[in-house]
Amino acid sequence: MSNLHCDLFVIGGGSAGVRAARMAAQKGARVVLAEAGALGGTCVNVGCIPKKLYSYAAHFADDFRDAQGFGWQTGEIRFDWAVLKANRAAEITRLNGVYANLLASAGVQVVAGWATLQDANTVQVRTAAGVEHFTARHILVCPGGQPSVPSFPGSEHVVTSDSMFDLDPFPRRLLVVGGGYIACEFASIFNGLGAAVTQLYRGEQVLRGFDDDVRRFTADEMRKHGVDLRTQADVASIAKTASGLVATLTDGSQVEADTILYATGRVPNTRDVGLEAAGVAQGRHGAIVVDAHYQTSVPSIYAAGDVTSRVQLTPVALGEAMVIVDRLFGQGQRGMSYDYIPTAVFTHPNIGTVGFGEAEARERFGQITVFRSEFKALKHTLSGSSERTLVKLIVDTASDRVVGLHMVGADAGEVVQGFAVAMKAGATKAVFDATIGIHPTAAEEFVTMREPVGR
Repeated sequence: MSNLHCDLFVIGGGSAGVRAARMAAQKGARVVLAEAGALGGTCVNVGCIPKKLYSYAAHFADDFRDAQGFGWQTGEIRFDWAVLKANRAAEITRLNGVYANLLASAGVQVVAGWATLQDANTVQVRTAAGVEHFTARHILVCPGGQPSVPSFPGSEHVVTSDSMFDLDPFPRRLLVVGGGYIACEFASIFNGLGAAVTQLYRGEQVLRGFDDDVRRFTADEMRKHGVDLRTQADVASIAKTASGLVATLTDGSQVEADTILYATGRVPNTRDVGLEAAGVAQGRHGAIVVDAHYQTSVPSIYAAGDVTSRVQLTPVALGEAMVIVDRLFGQGQRGMSYDYIPTAVFTHPNIGTVGFGEAEARERFGQITVFRSEFKALKHTLSGSSERTLVKLIVDTASDRVVGLHMVGADAGEVVQGFAVAMKAGATKAVFDATIGIHPTAAEEFVTMREPVGR
C-alpha cells in the first residue's frame, strides 16, 4: 500500500480533527485534513469561545451596577452590539489563522472542501476547483455535531445557536426554547446584554442531567437576574407578523419576540459523509458507533468527538484524538477515562461541576453523605445584588471519597477545575477537611463544610 496518498486522512477540522492531524504529523505520519468551513469547528467558531466572550460582555451590566455600592459613580451606559460582533469576529478570524499555522508547521496538507467516504480507504473531497480523491491507510471521521430543530408549523422562522452571534439587528425581545445548557447560557447572555428574554422548557426543571439542587438554584438565580423562565411550557406554532414573531404555546397563550432561538439539542453531523457507502455502523440519531479505541465497524476508519455522541465537550474530543494518534502512530498506551470530567455552564451566575449529582450518586454508591451551603458572596454585601452562591459536596460514605462537587456562583468553572484534579486522584472528605482554605473566598467553603445536610 505504498502508493497511498497518506497515512491518515482526517474528515473535519474541529477540535478532534486538528489535534489528531497535528500530532500524527509530528510523529512522522503523512496527514491530509479536509474541512468545508472555518478551521476550529463548533468550539472556535460558534461555540465555546464566542459564547464565553459574549458572556463576559453580558456580565458588565451587573458590574456597572455593583460598582455603585463600592463608591463608583457611573454615568450613562450604552451597549453597542455592532462593536461586540466586530471584535468577536476579528478574534475568531485570528484563531482560525492560528489553527491553519499549527497544521502547516506540522506538515499537514489541508484541503478546503466537503469530504465523503467512498470505501474503507478512499475519500472524495468536493472543492471549489472540482473533485479530488485521496487514499489513506487510516481515516478519522470527526465532522462534529449540529443543532437540531423539530418540525412544527412556523419552524422556518426560528434560528439556532449557530446564528446567535451575528444577529442583525439586536433582538430586543428574545424567546429561547429549550432547557439544556445552551438554552440557559444564551438566555442569560442576552438578558445581560439588555434583551427582554423569555425561556420555555417543556419539562419540570431546566438542566436535566445536572444535580437537582444545581438545577433549582440556577433557575431561581436566572429568574432573579430577569429571565422570564417558564417550565412545562412549549410552542405549538410560530407566525410572522408586521411587528415580529408570535409564538402560540400549547396552552393557547402567546409570546411576541423579535428572534426565536431553538436550543433543543444537537445531533451528529453525519449527513452526506458516506458512512453507509463505507459500511460504518451508526446508532441513535446517526451517531457513529465506536469501540474502546474509537475504531468503527470498519477497521481502517476511526471516529472521535461529537459525531460519536459520547460526551460533547471540547477537552473530551481532544483527549479522544490523542488516544487515536497514540494507537495508530505511537505506543498505544494512552487511554481516555470518562469519570470525573469537569464542566462549566456559563449561565449568570456560572455553574461548575464534576462527578456525580446527588440522585445519581445515591444510585451508584448506595449510602452517601451530602454537604451543602448557600450564601451571599462577600462582594455582594456591598454591591446590593441579591445573587447567592451554592456549593455542594457528595461523599461516598463507605470510602469517604468525594464523588460529586458542584458550584453555582461567580467564576465557578475556574474554581472547580482545581478540585477536579483532587477528585480524579481520589481525594476523600478527610483530605478536604485537612486542607486550609484561602480566605476570604467562595472556594474555601468546599474545605470548611463540616455538618452534613443529609445521608
